[in-house]
Amino acid sequence: MTPTQLRAFAAVVRLGSVKRAAAELEVSEAAVSLHVGRLRRELGDKLFVRTSSGLAFTPGGLRLASRAAEMLSLQDRTILEVRQAGGGRRLLRVATSALFAEHAAPGLIDLFADRANDLDVELSTHSPRRFESLLLTRTVDVAIGPDPTNLDASIVSTHFLNYQVVAVAAPDHPITKFQPGVSTLREQTWLLGPSAADDSGVIPGMLRRINVPEEHQRIFQSHAAALEEAKRGKGLALGLSFVVSQDLANGDLKRISAASLQAQGAWSIFTLTELQAPPAAAELTRFVTTPRATQAMLRGTGVSLGRFRPSIHVTLWS
Repeated sequence: MTPTQLRAFAAVVRLGSVKRAAAELEVSEAAVSLHVGRLRRELGDKLFVRTSSGLAFTPGGLRLASRAAEMLSLQDRTILEVRQAGGGRRLLRVATSALFAEHAAPGLIDLFADRANDLDVELSTHSPRRFESLLLTRTVDVAIGPDPTNLDASIVSTHFLNYQVVAVAAPDHPITKFQPGVSTLREQTWLLGPSAADDSGVIPGMLRRINVPEEHQRIFQSHAAALEEAKRGKGLALGLSFVVSQDLANGDLKRISAASLQAQGAWSIFTLTELQAPPAAAELTRFVTTPRATQAMLRGTGVSLGRFRPSIHVTLWS
């Protein structure tokens, strides 16, 4: 069983046809069929059959599909780590939720990476519902964000920080003059960051609780941009209390008082069990619970991802 055979089979599984797999891999359909045929003979399983509705996978084929993704990811990671090791460097791949990536990750990762001159950190943003699959396929080494439900037993979760989400608006916005009800809030223009597009987390949960129509939601590329629009009186925004504290103190924003707008959240760090996770993942897990790390995460508002050191690579994944 070779990596080439596994890549061919994984492409067939993902794309649903030999023809599309061949196009993606830039080989002939005969080559893909040859690789899959050799897997079938070696494993003694048909893996899949063609039906009028598409490909139907055998139980063994489904098991191989899961293992193939994991093995190929591990191979890619190994190649990268060997190359990094040749230059005397390590790589830690961190997946985070959008809210954490913008407001807490810069301080944390900058301080953590400064402790080890041989460490490169790659940060990517994902929906928390993808954390489990990203870790199990070894696509990332660490995930940070809200706690997804029903995680696989091989994933370890460590809670490290609670936070509060508050609703704010410009001081002269009419809604700051009284305590609005849910129906009034529902009719407002909501200025939101990318976390509002997720299907889990505190902010999406708050929007569902108020039942804000989609036509009243404006989603910006960053939470900081949404807050800037709120300062201009364009609508209501949701922000972390430690992020907007200075704006509230300066009078640039005013908190909206309503029972339905009180929400608490929590961030945790997720890794595979200690025997499966790379040492750098265990190091970050220990570090994130320290007072220095907490201070670094809370020290400022919406630090730009661009302030990372050159050794820290930032990738934004949908």
